[in-house]
Amino acid sequence: MNFQQPNSNEALETKNRSRSVAPQSGICSRCVDGCKGNCDLFKSTFRGRELLYPTPFGKVTAGADKDYPVDYSHLNIMGYAIGAEGIEADPDHAIFPKVNTTAWYGATEKVKMRIPMFTGALGSTEIARSNWEHFAVGAAITGISLVCGENVCGIDPQLKIDKNGKVKDSPEMRRRLEQYRRFHEGFGDIMVQLNVEDTRLGVAEYVIEKLGVETIELKWGQGAKCIGGEIKVDTIERALELQKRGYLVTPDPSDDSNVKAYKDGAIKEFERHSRVGFLDQEDFMREVDRVRKLGAKRVTLKTGAYPMRELAMAIRWSSDAKISLLTIDGAPGGTGMSPWRMMSEWGIPAIYLHSMAYDLCLRLAKKGAWVPDIAFAGGFSSEDHIFKALALGAPYCKAVCMGRALMIPGMVGKNIGLWLKGEDGGLPSTVSKYGTTKEEIFVSYAELRTKYGKDIEKFPLGAIGLYSAAEKLRVGLQQLMAGARKWRPHLITRKDLAALTEEASRVTNLPYIMDAYKEEALAVIDA
Repeated sequence: MNFQQPNSNEALETKNRSRSVAPQSGICSRCVDGCKGNCDLFKSTFRGRELLYPTPFGKVTAGADKDYPVDYSHLNIMGYAIGAEGIEADPDHAIFPKVNTTAWYGATEKVKMRIPMFTGALGSTEIARSNWEHFAVGAAITGISLVCGENVCGIDPQLKIDKNGKVKDSPEMRRRLEQYRRFHEGFGDIMVQLNVEDTRLGVAEYVIEKLGVETIELKWGQGAKCIGGEIKVDTIERALELQKRGYLVTPDPSDDSNVKAYKDGAIKEFERHSRVGFLDQEDFMREVDRVRKLGAKRVTLKTGAYPMRELAMAIRWSSDAKISLLTIDGAPGGTGMSPWRMMSEWGIPAIYLHSMAYDLCLRLAKKGAWVPDIAFAGGFSSEDHIFKALALGAPYCKAVCMGRALMIPGMVGKNIGLWLKGEDGGLPSTVSKYGTTKEEIFVSYAELRTKYGKDIEKFPLGAIGLYSAAEKLRVGLQQLMAGARKWRPHLITRKDLAALTEEASRVTNLPYIMDAYKEEALAVIDA
């Protein structure tokens, strides 16, 4: 097992001087008095709490790199030479391009998606704000759901609040919804997330009544952290503004010593935190009922990498409340705005958490209870991840939630647009080898131009990038599904997976690969 050393990491821009490092502490085996750095301890000596987060904060995405004993790579997909489900079993008909990847979720008001995936919560972070148009238009033309995350109204510089302390108008929230809806074609949905601060601010009332939002997502932490979301601001004036709105801001911008440290140039940034919530079933049921009475057609829940007890609460309470979708986000996850060591060392890793979820859902079903539709999240990035998650959680898992894997194409596409204008040195060779115009570079450009005509000129290039990357996932998923002889996502089952190690088999309760289909094989031999 190759666990991460806790005293240096690329995400923190730190490294050890010594070739030899103590495995547990991560400290150089020979720490020299006079060393000029740059391990975590060296840098934290003068920058302190700044070392809690990936750097430069708000300008990078970062995911924890801890290597767990078992992960999704320890599962393999089964391919077959007989049978076909969802199509006629004939070589002229059962071809992989005919695989239909359309999926859906929802208790009553169902949401269809062209691919069984959707974005992670893109909330109040600078990465989400500055790239939102690329993500939103890309998700809309791809036909997948988009989650507008927590605190978007609360940090809006132009936020207007009424005399009761509730949202009266949020131009930033309006912008986000409009950019997704502009090219929305009936596939996917935009969900607006609520945390403790959003609830106090009256975000649900505002987005449902004033902006016509149909889906509200309640939030219990997330895969990367068990505390509330955070951002950083670099002026004391902005820090004080957010503090006045009721947020926890650290270091305290109203404290005289911190004011002086800011003026001296020592404090260069302030953290804005959300409060942690506390679970109670009656409160949860009341909140679901309240949001529905406001007019929400769908209520969903996002929960993080908590232990099995909280996971059971999420599943059972979601069942009792008949919510539309429960997203279960496993460790390590993260998009770069969480405390780095928390991303690395907190919570239940994705495959362990998802295996627990399946067992609990199965137990609930055997009791005759209704099981909510589930989505799995936690470090997914490829088409095989989508297949494996759907299979591991079948028949309850309907989709996967992706964070960085859908953000990166949006950012790369945006930057190609900047490089085409000659910024930052122009096109790098990794891109220019395919051409020097957007029509040459983006493989999906001609397809989208045929579909949208002149409207394609309104698309930000990051949206075309997200669409292109999603097409790779869609076609790759078609190929894997055809190999497993499944022409619709809901036909994928747990029998389509095998565990490569006995430990992975024990965690997932899937057959060890040497035992998969053994009885059927022996029946053939003994016939």
